[in-house]
Amino acid sequence: MIEINKNYNESNLETMARMPDNFIDLTVTSPPYDNLRTYTCEMNWNEDVWKEIIKELYRVTKDGGVVVWIVGDATIKGSETGTSFKQALWAMECGLRLHDTMIWEKHNFSMPCKNRYHQVFEYMFIFTRGAPKTFNEICDRKNKYGTCLGRNSVRSKSGQMIELKKPEGREFGRRFNVWKNNTVGQDFMCQELPHPAMFPEKLANDHIISWSNEGDLVYDPFMGSGTTAKMSILNNRNWIGSEISSEYCEIIEERVKKAWEEKRKEKDLQAGTLFGGEM
Repeated sequence: MIEINKNYNESNLETMARMPDNFIDLTVTSPPYDNLRTYTCEMNWNEDVWKEIIKELYRVTKDGGVVVWIVGDATIKGSETGTSFKQALWAMECGLRLHDTMIWEKHNFSMPCKNRYHQVFEYMFIFTRGAPKTFNEICDRKNKYGTCLGRNSVRSKSGQMIELKKPEGREFGRRFNVWKNNTVGQDFMCQELPHPAMFPEKLANDHIISWSNEGDLVYDPFMGSGTTAKMSILNNRNWIGSEISSEYCEIIEERVKKAWEEKRKEKDLQAGTLFGGEM
């Protein structure tokens, strides 16, 4: 019905219509933010559209699968729209669980405003269809004391103190659910970007390795510049993308091609190292 490891130059609803139920292991995407960016194609982005997209994502997601939905809100006439909250609540109405509300803390801020604090974050809603089947924790937060803190004894129902085994110390612990990451614009300051809202590679990478395993199928219904596809390839995941803009599809094709070349070189290097070791 549908090929994998391919980007489709069409609307995501067309792509998902060809997918069977319970098909996708992980979706990593960032939909349009209340028309905060200008894209190369006309986008009919309104409540009826995103409701239908989320409803279809529920259908095609496997039991135990995850949808990572990264989104922010526009400020119109002095008020944030709250569209992100509406989308989260609708996803729950469709049957998805709101497994975690994560935050992407950026190292810069949006347009300054004279009567509110600088906006430096976006929501990363982690939706699941049932309990998540995969969670590969990233442990890169250095523990302050190099050990796991906790009580060494507990009181039983009878009042007797029971000694517990002292927990083993770890240099690094599981990271928190606020992830600090540059925007692509910060990494390529004063350079024209091929896409107005490029997804940071590390952000996509970390969600892919957290919520999926090698060989799993990752989908991005708003493929944009192809970051989700690239990081899926580099992490040995299968992928599918939807992108309605023909211009952006050319960017995706080029980045995918380079990702496969990078992967091939990595395999050649590993094979050469193995061969050299046997010699």
